[in-house]
Amino acid sequence: MNANRSALYPSLEGRVVVVTGGASGIGEAIVEAFARQRAQVVFLDIQDDAAAKLMERMKESGGTVLYRHCDLTKIEQVQRTVAEILDLHPVVDVLVNNAGNDTRHSIEEVTPEYWDQSMAANLKHQFFMAQALIPAMRRAGGGSIINMSSIGWVIPSTGVPVYVTAKAAIVGMSRALAHTVGKDNIRVNSVMPGAILTERQKRLWLTEEYKAEVLARQALKRMILPEEVAKLVLFLASDDSSAITNQSYVIDGGWI
Repeated sequence: MNANRSALYPSLEGRVVVVTGGASGIGEAIVEAFARQRAQVVFLDIQDDAAAKLMERMKESGGTVLYRHCDLTKIEQVQRTVAEILDLHPVVDVLVNNAGNDTRHSIEEVTPEYWDQSMAANLKHQFFMAQALIPAMRRAGGGSIINMSSIGWVIPSTGVPVYVTAKAAIVGMSRALAHTVGKDNIRVNSVMPGAILTERQKRLWLTEEYKAEVLARQALKRMILPEEVAKLVLFLASDDSSAITNQSYVIDGGWI
C-alpha cells in the first residue's frame, strides 16, 4: 500500500491523539498514520526498544510523536501516565485503545489468575483509559474513542476463549460509552479486524496451512495489512465521520 496515495484529513492536523500498544503491529501503523496527518501523537507501550525505533523513523513525519512506557495491566500506572499526558496536553481529541494480547490458550489451561490477566491485557485498560481521558475530551468540545475489538468472537474462534470473550465485551462497552458521552460530542466506535499480517502473526502463527485457511474464508484473496486498519481508524478519528458513533466496523477482507 502506498501511503503517499492515502487520504489526508485536515481536521486531524494538530489534534492530540493517544494510542495504546503503539510500538508494534497494528498500533505501530496507527501511530505512523496519525503522524503523517501532522497530529500530536502520544503512544503507550512496554516495548521500549521497538518504541525507540518507531520514534526514530517518525522524526521526518511532520507530526509530533511522544512515547510513554506504561504497563496497561496496572490501572494505577495507567492513571499516572494519563496525568503526565494531561500535563503536556490539557485537551485530548482522540483515544485509540489498541493494546491487546492474543496468546493462544485452551479451555483446560485457563485458571482464575490467567482469566484476570487476559481481561487486564485486553479489556480492563480500555475502560480506564477512556474514563481518564473523557474529561480532557469534554474540555476539547468533543472527541473520538476507537476501541480495538476483533472478528474472533463472531467467527467464532477456537484456541483463544478468554481473548474472544474480552473482544466481544469491547463491543458492548463501546456501545454503552457512546450513549453515555454522546451528549458531550464524544463519539465511541469499535474496530473489528480479521487476520492482519503483523510481524507477530508472521513470527508466531502464520504457517502456510493457516494462511490457506484465512484466504479460503476471505472474499479478498490476499492478507490484510496493518496500515489498512490504520486507514479506517483515521477516518473514525476525523471530522469526516462526525455523525458516526455506537458502531462496530469490520475490516477482514470479507471473512464474515
